[in-house]
Amino acid sequence: MSQLTIVANITARADKIELVKAELLKLVDVTRAEEGCINYDLHQDNANPAHFMFYENWQSRELWQVHMGNQHIANFVAATKDCIVESMLNEMSVIS
Repeated sequence: MSQLTIVANITARADKIELVKAELLKLVDVTRAEEGCINYDLHQDNANPAHFMFYENWQSRELWQVHMGNQHIANFVAATKDCIVESMLNEMSVIS
């Protein structure tokens, strides 16, 4: 198993920034307690408060996939339906 880095960018609708932020914050503690989570850090862009970014490291892709299937992720998706303009997720590997 090799470590997996996830960079997830989420852009909220301008009128839904605080709702999306609150829902993202709900994910942090529960995810950090999950098996395989090395770090799960949420960032908000200083120049564009609608842009959020998770920087995550997981012990393996398999454990990250378990995370993605958890109920708290489904709850986030349901709570933020029609509140997110764009989201992009990149699976990355350390090369140096």
